[in-house]
Amino acid sequence: MKIALFGRGGNVGSVLAPALEAEGHSLVDLPDADAMVDFTAPDVVEGNVRAALDQGIPAVVGTSGWEPQALGGLAKDRGVQLFVAPNFAIGAVLMMRLAAETAKYLPQAEIVELHNEAKKDAPSGTAKATGERIGGVPIHSVRLPGLVAHQEVLFGGDGQLLTIRHDAYSPAAYVPGVLLALERLSTLPPGLTVGLEALLD
Repeated sequence: MKIALFGRGGNVGSVLAPALEAEGHSLVDLPDADAMVDFTAPDVVEGNVRAALDQGIPAVVGTSGWEPQALGGLAKDRGVQLFVAPNFAIGAVLMMRLAAETAKYLPQAEIVELHNEAKKDAPSGTAKATGERIGGVPIHSVRLPGLVAHQEVLFGGDGQLLTIRHDAYSPAAYVPGVLLALERLSTLPPGLTVGLEALLD
């Protein structure tokens, strides 16, 4: 597949580019692409996605801190897929599933998410998505050097505490999820699909 990769020089993009090529994909400019992948920043992602959709090119987006719903309508009008995931690490998706199940029995919870100081949005897209699934609980954001991407969900009950935690120590954690999204992209309906879990069922 010919992929237009936006954010090639970033943390994820620098790992993703060689991984895509190792899987037999070729990296091209947008007009020549079969699909685009975006791991950039909240202030530029919407323009990148709009440019792809306007040319009838489906998009896979891992950039958080923006609202993709408006472009979901454009994707549907163009008859192409827009796939957006707050987290492409399969372990993080499983963490969210476990948290949603746990909240049925231990409803008092809080989320702590930790990222490096360069991450522009807070709370993270993963933390917001987790919070929505377990009932809008408080979220605490930490931004410090040396961190990559970490999240824990703490469930408190009388005399007990249950913690569900996911740690990504390298952007390589996101590569399998992006490859899965590209593999399944053509099977999705036109318009917006949110969350890697839609591909794991």
